[in-house]
Amino acid sequence: MTRTAFERQLLAVQEDMLVMAGMVETAIERGIEALKTRNVNLAQRIIEDDLKINRKRYETEDKCLELIATQQPLASDLRTIVSVLHITVDLERMGDHAEGIAKIALMLADEPPLKPYIDIPRMAQTANDMLMGSIEAFKDRDPARARAICDQDDEVDALYEQVYRELLTFMINDPRTIQRATYLIWVAHNLERIADRVTNICERVVYLVEGHIEELNVSKY
Repeated sequence: MTRTAFERQLLAVQEDMLVMAGMVETAIERGIEALKTRNVNLAQRIIEDDLKINRKRYETEDKCLELIATQQPLASDLRTIVSVLHITVDLERMGDHAEGIAKIALMLADEPPLKPYIDIPRMAQTANDMLMGSIEAFKDRDPARARAICDQDDEVDALYEQVYRELLTFMINDPRTIQRATYLIWVAHNLERIADRVTNICERVVYLVEGHIEELNVSKY
């Protein structure tokens, strides 16, 4: 394979990763929308679309492994491929978390709302902003931005603590709310885990540019 052909394939696997990130962003947005509106059809579509996210991961992995096996890339090219491999795993896991939110939306669809959804959508928006910011940092090879994005994980953690305390109060005051409150805690936990996985992407951006692994943020959960 010529260098030009190799670079074209290397660019292709990165573009596949970007497509996958967009699919995950959409799944998170739709999951929260399905929860807020109790839209059963939308929730079902998210669950079905998770299979597409999974397939995109495996297709991208296959392309990466083929490049490693056949081209024996060195230095920065190899770091790019390894970073894409790791990032697609995290993206696929984020898709699983979004699917989990959709499943909870189905469980709550026939239940009266426990409370207005305020902090959970804020968590989702922050997590999605972090996700797309991390992808931009990857595209721009910007480790400074990757490190800054990780600081937002503290915002998501703080919102999770707030949601958890509030829902716990509901359960203590009225045992009839326990099931619904528990489901909402699961939603918040899924969003908190999504933000944690974004920090993994940011760590890969640092690795890609600087050539070393740096643990940027340690979640309390």
